[in-house]
Amino acid sequence: MLALWVPHIARVSRCTRIVGLVVRVPSDHRNDRFLNPFGDRTIAFGRFRREQGPVQRTRVNFMIRITPIRVIGPENEQIGVIETNDAIKMAQEQGLDLVEISPDARPPVCKIMDYGKFKYEQGQKDRKNRAASKATELKEIRLGRSVKIDPHDIMVRVQQARRFLVAGHKVLFTQRLKGREVAHKSLGMDNLKRVLEALQDIAKVEQPPRDVGRAWTMMLAPDKPKVEAYKRSLDKERAEKLARGEKVEEEKTIEQLEAELQAQNAADHDED
Repeated sequence: MLALWVPHIARVSRCTRIVGLVVRVPSDHRNDRFLNPFGDRTIAFGRFRREQGPVQRTRVNFMIRITPIRVIGPENEQIGVIETNDAIKMAQEQGLDLVEISPDARPPVCKIMDYGKFKYEQGQKDRKNRAASKATELKEIRLGRSVKIDPHDIMVRVQQARRFLVAGHKVLFTQRLKGREVAHKSLGMDNLKRVLEALQDIAKVEQPPRDVGRAWTMMLAPDKPKVEAYKRSLDKERAEKLARGEKVEEEKTIEQLEAELQAQNAADHDED
């Protein structure tokens, strides 16, 4: 920062543009136009400017300069690789916009959509995600009503837990023991180890497996660096699928998973 001592400063022209300049004004110059009422202190003119990185913007319509591009229709149908001007004309004929959704793919992937509606829905979705991320909840997932649970059913519950962990929630796994299984508790421990191995790429152990009578419990928490890396890999995989012209299935919402989990736990309870 540049500091100047100005013994007499009567006026500063309006055309003068001072950015980041500090001027010190003596307190005895009471007739000056820019009198410092606080005595011999510092007056700062202008505002500080900070270096800002490039702003990431979604390219829409004529902002898309690369050609050709891969185009997806408004109903998620694959139109193919065409010239950008032709794609823009196609979108305008339907009263829609051409939006770049995967700029890093080659060729870039664009979709014909209502961009205003898309931004509104995306904003609503982001607000819901922020609200959900603030409140970390504990989700309980039961590994069936006994240790004889099918391996496929275990993996279904692992995928449910993965979604909850990525959303920032902790997951409590419960493996119940039925009848004489209490004499072979190691079988329940083996199922929990299988779960841990399947989720170690995004989770950390909050509470190790422990014996609580006729059940085993284990709590996992999201490992934030691993979760962020996992999200990036998902985005990359999605972009590659779109670039190959493959359809990307939409994931279930957290609310749908919770309803599915409640029905699953209720079914296990009814079988007891």
